Amino acid sequence: MKHKKLFIFLALILVLFLLNSKYGFSDYITSEDTWEKFERLIEKNYGEAVLLYLLITIVSSVALAVPGVTFAIVAGILFGPWIGSLLCSLGTTIGAGISFFVGRYFLTDSIRPLVEQNKYLKKWLLDEADTHGVFALMITRLIPLFPYNLQNFAYGITHISFAKYFIFSFIFMIPGTAMYTIGAAGISQPENRTKYILIAVGLGVIVFLVAYYLKKKYMKEEAYGEEYES
Repeated sequence: MKHKKLFIFLALILVLFLLNSKYGFSDYITSEDTWEKFERLIEKNYGEAVLLYLLITIVSSVALAVPGVTFAIVAGILFGPWIGSLLCSLGTTIGAGISFFVGRYFLTDSIRPLVEQNKYLKKWLLDEADTHGVFALMITRLIPLFPYNLQNFAYGITHISFAKYFIFSFIFMIPGTAMYTIGAAGISQPENRTKYILIAVGLGVIVFLVAYYLKKKYMKEEAYGEEYES
């Protein structure tokens, strides 16, 4: 049964890969012409534009491996700093939730060996996530050391509940998302450029300092513990 689930998932990925190779979905998504059409759609039908943006963000973040920062920047330009931050955070979090389910129900046996190869991923995504789920989420979302896409699948093999994973992933990803979205809005809106860029820089500094503190404190403790045991 486990092998059957893995086969089905790999078959779906192969189909998406072949379709993307043939039709160039990822190139279409990242092209300037696509986002210019989006601007026109926003003027005609705002609700439809929002739903289409969310759909593209969700599918791309799960299946096409398009960097999330792309959608943060685009959201800031198209929807402004505040709504853009909300939409991008929502879309990427839904994508992360889908990856969570894929990891839990299709890739358990395949993901675990990959995670166990990295001592930090093993500690925070396997050993600590079960007992300190929310704190582990904060650590892994804020420290760049942990691969984002692998995290999303890997949390599916832990015992953390989907509700807790979804809610706190959304919360902890907002600062980084808003940094890019507000910065992009500042570049595209000359009348608010200084204000938005200052806010984006401020968020960037806060995220960096928090991530630096967490990395220094907890990675240092981990290294010290290993040295002590040896």
